[in-house]
Amino acid sequence: MAAVVRPFRALCPRALSTVCGSCPPPGVTTVLPASCVLYPARRSPARTLHLCPSLCAGHNKWSKVKHIKGPKDEARGRMFMKFTMLIRIAVKEGGPNPELNLNLAHLLEQCRNKNMPKASVEAAIKSAEKSKPASQQMLEVRGPGGCLLLIEVLTDNNSRTQQDIKKIISKNGGIWSDGARHNFEKRGVVVVPAKDTTTERALELAIEAGAEDVHETEDEEEQSVLKFICDMKELKKMRTSLEQLGLHIISAGFEFVPRRVLALDEDQINSALNLIEALNDCAEVVRVWDNIQAHS
Repeated sequence: MAAVVRPFRALCPRALSTVCGSCPPPGVTTVLPASCVLYPARRSPARTLHLCPSLCAGHNKWSKVKHIKGPKDEARGRMFMKFTMLIRIAVKEGGPNPELNLNLAHLLEQCRNKNMPKASVEAAIKSAEKSKPASQQMLEVRGPGGCLLLIEVLTDNNSRTQQDIKKIISKNGGIWSDGARHNFEKRGVVVVPAKDTTTERALELAIEAGAEDVHETEDEEEQSVLKFICDMKELKKMRTSLEQLGLHIISAGFEFVPRRVLALDEDQINSALNLIEALNDCAEVVRVWDNIQAHS
C-alpha cells in the first residue's frame, strides 16, 4: 500500500492538501481507507470534491427537535403534572370512584382528551390515597394593570411555597391582594370547540341548554373554544343537553369565573401573561384564574 501511496503523493500533493487540510510532514506515510481505490487520471490528477446538502441535514433536524419538540414535550409534561395534582385533590374530596365522584369523572375525561397515558392516570388515583397530607390553598394577587389573579396551590410546605410564589409575583409586577377572591365565583363550565358554531348559534344553544352565559376564548393550544357557564348543580344536565343538541364536548368541570372583567392595554396584557406563565411553571401551582377581558 505504501508503494502505491508514494507515487500518488508525488503526482497530486495539492489535491491531498485540499481534502485533508494540509500535507503530511516529509517522511510520514499516509494510509488511505481500504474503500479508496486509486486510478491514474488521464486529464487531471485531482478530482473535485462535492458535498451533498443532505449530509448536513442532521444539525437542522436536531435544531427542530431542540427548539420545537423540546418545549412541546416540556409543556406536555407540565400539563400531565397539573392533571395529577387535580386528580389528587378530587380523590381527597370525593373518593377514587368516578361513578360517585363527578369532579373526578370530568378530570378523567379531560385526561383522555389530552392523551394522558392510562397508566399515569391510574397511578395518580392510587397514589392520591397513600400520599402524605398536602394542603390546598387559594392565593389572591393583583397583577399588572390592576388585574386580579386567583392561584390554586397544592403543597406540603406552606412557607416554602408562599416564598417561591412571592418571588415570582414581585419579579413580574404583582402584589398580594386580600379580597381578590370575592371577584370570582365557582361555576360549572362545559367547553366545546368554537369552529363548529357561530356566536349567534352559541347564544341560542345556551338558552336551549339552560346555560347562564357563554364565553368565547382560547385553550392552552390557542384553539378557539366556547365555555357554557351554569350553576354547579346543573353541570351534568347542561352537558347532556349540549350533547343532545349535537355539540362535541371537550371538557366539563368546575372553574372560578370572574364576576367582572378588566380590559388592559397591550403592554399590560403582555406583562400579566408573563406573570401567569411564570406562576403556571411553579410546581405547586395547580391553576391560575384571572379577570382579564379576552380580545376577539
